[in-house]
Amino acid sequence: MDINDIKNKMDSSINFLEKEISSIRTSRANPSILENILVDAYGSKTPIQQLGNINVPEATMITIQVWDASLIKMIEKAILESNLGINPLVDGQLIRLPIPKLSEERRKELAKIASQYGEQAKIAIRNNRRDILDKNKKDEKNKTISQDDLKKFSEEVQKITDEYISKIDEIINNKQSEILKV
Repeated sequence: MDINDIKNKMDSSINFLEKEISSIRTSRANPSILENILVDAYGSKTPIQQLGNINVPEATMITIQVWDASLIKMIEKAILESNLGINPLVDGQLIRLPIPKLSEERRKELAKIASQYGEQAKIAIRNNRRDILDKNKKDEKNKTISQDDLKKFSEEVQKITDEYISKIDEIINNKQSEILKV
């Protein structure tokens, strides 16, 4: 395995983290908070984005222009059950989602959740490191690489791991400051 494979695996961990934390709600309207909401529509769980146009007309409002009026009640129910803390307002085929200000307690709770996502990403990065080093240790035992090569490779992998761990810390710190900002 080469360094690019390791970086690709670690990049996918970073991308997953960014997708996860984008769904954490702040006081500003962001359509990505709706990405993980599935609605019982047409006999299956359907992502909310596939049922209407999602817009952000102002900083504290998200609107969903529903394409099929028969789904409005199901979409409203899915939003209420999503634990976002948002009460949908139905106006014909338009659902308005006013984003309320977060209490300090809720901000701290969301910051902890972001931290947990960061820890999960760090674990994924470290698991990638362990897997590649284990494989190279086997190669060294089988005499397909030298001890010196193994040592150089291990040092390089550790340097890359540290770099990705610091990226995760930066992403989480940015998200936490965004969450805690009043």
